Amino acid sequence: MNPVGEALRTASLYRGLSDDDRRRLAEVALVKSWDKGEVIFNEGDPSDFLLTVLTGRVKVVKLQPSGKEVILEIFGPGDPVGAVVAYEGRPFPASAIALDRTTCLLVRRGPLFALLEKHPSLVRGLLSAFTRRIVELAQRIPEVAGARVETRFAHLFLKLADRVGRAREGAVFIPMVLTRQELADLTGTTIETCIRLMSRWGKEGILETEKDGFVLADRAALEELTRA
Repeated sequence: MNPVGEALRTASLYRGLSDDDRRRLAEVALVKSWDKGEVIFNEGDPSDFLLTVLTGRVKVVKLQPSGKEVILEIFGPGDPVGAVVAYEGRPFPASAIALDRTTCLLVRRGPLFALLEKHPSLVRGLLSAFTRRIVELAQRIPEVAGARVETRFAHLFLKLADRVGRAREGAVFIPMVLTRQELADLTGTTIETCIRLMSRWGKEGILETEKDGFVLADRAALEELTRA
């Protein structure tokens, strides 16, 4: 199977489609890769493609007037990037950058809509997938809405562990390098609070910081925080 066909078969957004619908999409899609640090799209670029991460990780960032880069979200394999914006045909409101070597499936927006007009089964399949995605996003709202900072951090690291974590001697290694400022941006807090919390978790043996990622040694402690 060619790379596009394999991507459509395995990506969560498309794997529920019929073989015929996936073949139709394969004709208007491509697979593209970026090296670590490369820009996938810039803020203000036209959303000509619907992107889905196949491998690697993507950070979506917003540049503030001061020049500071604020991370809005990190996406991993299976995640669509900028799906709502692409659907509406608006320019991307933020930039996307590859956190490491990243491969995405790109479906051309114009031809996709032409196919949707002709094939109701494709509409139903994608609608079902987007509905599941909306439910997943809605379930994340408590992570930031009114939750304590410690709870937000717990949700973040549990999510990262589930997405990219690797088992390591009774713990989970998260191969993602994030600065204290980036962690603060992702959880909506200050860098000072982030430094204090990460230091305490390290001393308590919950989460350790290494040069190439994090080691989650006590998942149960973080899960307990999410229930607090």
